Amino acid sequence: MMMKKVSLILFLIGIAFSASAQKERKLVREGNDLYDKQDFEKAEVEYRKALDKKTDSYEAAFNLGDALFKQKKFDEALKQFSDLAEKETDKQRLGELYHNIGNTLLSMQKTEESIEAYKESLRNRPNAPETKYNLEYARRRQQQQQQQQNQDQNKDQNKDQNKDQDQEKNEDQQKDQQDQNKDQQDQNKNQQDKNQKDQDKNQQNKDQQQQNQQPQQQPGKISKEDAQRLLEALQNDEKKVQEKVQKEKVQQQKAKKQKIEKDW
Repeated sequence: MMMKKVSLILFLIGIAFSASAQKERKLVREGNDLYDKQDFEKAEVEYRKALDKKTDSYEAAFNLGDALFKQKKFDEALKQFSDLAEKETDKQRLGELYHNIGNTLLSMQKTEESIEAYKESLRNRPNAPETKYNLEYARRRQQQQQQQQNQDQNKDQNKDQNKDQDQEKNEDQQKDQQDQNKDQQDQNKNQQDKNQKDQDKNQQNKDQQQQNQQPQQQPGKISKEDAQRLLEALQNDEKKVQEKVQKEKVQQQKAKKQKIEKDW
């Protein structure tokens, strides 16, 4: 009786599992139809429903990664493919997964990492022409990026060099301008000194001319005017002397006359 119950349970489980698997495959097919119609968002929904029915469905999980990639949800797609690759042992499937991982990394501008993913894909699936092509494409892109990086570095170096040269040129120009200003100041000062000397010389010449125009006296001699004044003074003194002498004579005569008259 117990054996019959166990068999019945296993039978029912088998029926349920089969129904779930059929539902999962139906959802995957619906997702594939939407994917072919490029309705990637709705396809993602169907693939997720399929995984709800069967969590270990490789086809649903792989196609979900593709739908995410087409929507440019690169981070989610990369995680989806990487999680599958960690658990997968089949080389064919590993080759497919690392091929898609390489495509996702390349779209994320992680060129060097995409090259390693393509190499890993070829280790598991050596004769895959698409992977070989994508690997060569990634290598060429890497070369172009390196060349562009070198050009940018050279450009930056030239820019810095030009900046230094411009700065040095500006400093030289400023120094030259300062030297010119100093020379101009020295010239102005020299001109001012020369003008001052000329003014002093002109003043000396003017003073000399004024001195030449005035009457000059020789040592031991007097001028004509002084001589005239001295002569007039002498004449006045002589006149006074004569007047005094004359006065004295008059007084003597008066005294003599008085004396004679007295004698009578």
